[in-house]
Amino acid sequence: QVQLVESGGGLVQPGGSLRLSCAASGITFSIYDMGWYRQAPGKQRELVAAISSSGSTKAADSVKGRFTISRDNAKNMVYLQGNKLKPEDTAVYYCNADYRTVQRYWGRGTQVTVSS
Repeated sequence: QVQLVESGGGLVQPGGSLRLSCAASGITFSIYDMGWYRQAPGKQRELVAAISSSGSTKAADSVKGRFTISRDNAKNMVYLQGNKLKPEDTAVYYCNADYRTVQRYWGRGTQVTVSS
C-alpha cells in the first residue's frame, strides 16, 4: 500500500519559515520524481516545487528564491523548506510521487497558514 504522509504545517507569521516533510512508503522511492503542490481556497492546485529522481529541481516563479525542495532517498523523505513566507502562501500543501506519469500518488495534505 502506497502512503505519502505530510507533516510540518501550521500557523506562521509573515516573513517566517516552515519546513514540510513527506514520508513515503510502499514505493521504490528513489525512482520517483517527487513534488510539492498547493491549493488555496477557491483556486486550482498548483505546483510549488519538484525534484526528479536524479536530483534536478524546479520551482514555481512565485516561490523561487524562497522555497527549496530536497530529498533523502535513504529515508524515503522529501522536504520543502519555505522562507520569507507571505500570506499568499497560505494553502493546503500536498506531496506527490510520480513515476513517468504512469503512476502518481498523493498525500492527504497539510495546512499552512501565513498570518499575523
